[in-house]
Amino acid sequence: MDRPEIILAPGPTPIPPEVLLAQGSPLVYHRGPGFGGLMREVTDRLKALYRTDSADVLLMTSSGTGGLESAVQNVFSPGDEVFVPLAGFFSERFKALAESQGLVVRTIDEGWGTRIDPARVAGQLAEHPVKAVLLTHSETSTGVIQPVEQLARVANDAGALVVVDVVSSLGAVPFAFDDWGIDVAIGGSQKALSASPGLAFVAVSERAWTASATATCPRFYFDWATYRRFADLPHPENPWTPAISVMQGLRAALELYFQDGVDVAMSRHRMLSTAVKEGARALGLDLFGEGLEDNWTVTAIRAPEAADADAICDRIRSDYGVVLAPGQGPLKGTVFRIGHFGYFSELDIIRGLAALEMTLEKLGHPVKRGAAVAAAESVFLET
Repeated sequence: MDRPEIILAPGPTPIPPEVLLAQGSPLVYHRGPGFGGLMREVTDRLKALYRTDSADVLLMTSSGTGGLESAVQNVFSPGDEVFVPLAGFFSERFKALAESQGLVVRTIDEGWGTRIDPARVAGQLAEHPVKAVLLTHSETSTGVIQPVEQLARVANDAGALVVVDVVSSLGAVPFAFDDWGIDVAIGGSQKALSASPGLAFVAVSERAWTASATATCPRFYFDWATYRRFADLPHPENPWTPAISVMQGLRAALELYFQDGVDVAMSRHRMLSTAVKEGARALGLDLFGEGLEDNWTVTAIRAPEAADADAICDRIRSDYGVVLAPGQGPLKGTVFRIGHFGYFSELDIIRGLAALEMTLEKLGHPVKRGAAVAAAESVFLET
């Protein structure tokens, strides 16, 4: 049967019908009170999600990567020294992005799948001060949630700005912009909020604005000062034509998210994460990455000897229409990943695990039929 695929990847996540309907509604003209009200609603909700009273939140038509680039362009000048601890694909990409703008990047390489040691970062910063520390909260390539609260503390103690990629963590795991001493945090619409791809949002502290005033990296489309000037109009606007339909969908997604609240969403993500992990273990599979109990966004699973991880992803998609994420970088072929944040329910996880059981059996891995499903059901019934 020709049916939509079942997305169990770590983003873009499935989109609720209410969000699709909002995106299909008539456009709100982007120069006037209608769009101004839309912007205010979205911005206020995002500030609550960021847990900030002090930061400005800027909305940009872009993927999360554009938001990250805007942070580098607006806060730094060529030649500025920054520190990027490496532990996966997306922290390495942050390093590459900073270098592309002429920054001098200092690093430590903790290895893929590890949690970055705040004490080691503190030692590096004491030995060689930098202007800022660039962090990746949810390292989607490994499933590891990094200890950003502790890392931000040692960065602040060293007098460095703190810039955090929260694209796949905001709304999925605990985060507190003000309390943790964050200066810039970049999110995206297509992850925990289950809106369509196409919007980035950047929270900016007063310290970051001060740095931006003297930063000299070239920028135009992503010039924060321009975004703030338009956002401060009596009827807020974007400086450039925004993705109006996606913005309307994001407002609906935020309304759904806040119906039950942040804490309920966090508890659901933790429950779904536990169910996936217990289901994988019930199939005799090993999990990858440190801090498994805190990794609520995505679970990285080692492929068994009988099957290559990419073959598992290809087969489960072709046979059952289930989309898993293959490994990246040095993990390609050895790890596959299951996402479990955003618009997922218990039954989404159960049918995904059932498809995984059948796929592994077809590929020659010994499977006790129903073991993964039973393990997940136990989690759901006991939670």
